[in-house]
Amino acid sequence: MIRGHILSLVLGFFLDLLFGDPAGIPHPIRGMGHTISFCEKQVRRWSRGDAGKLRIGGTVLVCVNLLFWGTVSFLICHTAYRIHQAAGIAVESFLCFQLLAAKSLKQESMKVYDALKNGSIEDARRAVSMIVGRDTQELTAEGVTKAAVETVAENLADGVIAPMLYMALGGACFGYLYKTVNTMDSMIGYKDEHYLWIGRTAAKLDDVCNYLPSRISAVLMVLCSGLIGLDAGNAWCIWRRDNQNHASPNSAQTESAAAGALNVQLAGDAWYFGKLYKKKTIGDALRPVEAEDIVRINRLMLAVSVMGISLCAAAGIAAGLISG
Repeated sequence: MIRGHILSLVLGFFLDLLFGDPAGIPHPIRGMGHTISFCEKQVRRWSRGDAGKLRIGGTVLVCVNLLFWGTVSFLICHTAYRIHQAAGIAVESFLCFQLLAAKSLKQESMKVYDALKNGSIEDARRAVSMIVGRDTQELTAEGVTKAAVETVAENLADGVIAPMLYMALGGACFGYLYKTVNTMDSMIGYKDEHYLWIGRTAAKLDDVCNYLPSRISAVLMVLCSGLIGLDAGNAWCIWRRDNQNHASPNSAQTESAAAGALNVQLAGDAWYFGKLYKKKTIGDALRPVEAEDIVRINRLMLAVSVMGISLCAAAGIAAGLISG
């Protein structure tokens, strides 16, 4: 089973590099979105706005979605492996492929780059609005670029390395459990008045699940920076200095390593839903942010992804040999 999980993960990784997120194939994240939205409506109807009930209902929402998607993924893989090992590996490879986001992350961020280089500022704002949660209507070209770079850096952890690590540990089933937590956090894990209580359990669980993967991702970014001609020394220094310059205990891990590797300053104040949020900056402005930084952060993201899958494969092979 260990060898099967690792082989499926490696095959899924290369499928992701080749095909990304094909539009014609139903994506499990969309399915997770539907079940989370359905549960949220039921919780809100039951709680009638009471904070205590919202928090209890939010915890039930988390448990129900984890149980549902964990069971679905387990039954799919278990049934396929019962038919034949080759069928199991094929099915699990497809499930792993759908949970990784390296190519789609590059594609979407490069649309921002193309708009900055060949289009108008309105085109660039529109492109970046598809991958960030902040308000983009008033962003300058530098602001658009920073938003794209930050998104690639942050999503390297929860869109590539974290699911990769969980799938290496427990196959596609663990990957689905992780992505369920991550999707719940993305949908209801906000700190505004509407989501504060119902999303608290999802947000805290996401912090726990991403604690180690975010830091592993940052270390891999530092190591890979020197291999692709970026500033590994500064990446290490800025990561060590600024890795807590964010409200989340995990988000600044990869953003600080990226800022150091690129020798730029990221983060700072941003507008969300018409409200200004004061944020600490990350990194030093040793040079201005430029559109080419989107290309550079994508090179770093791909290098880290390849190193990550290589380490997972090596660990899986070693574990398989030890277990006989």
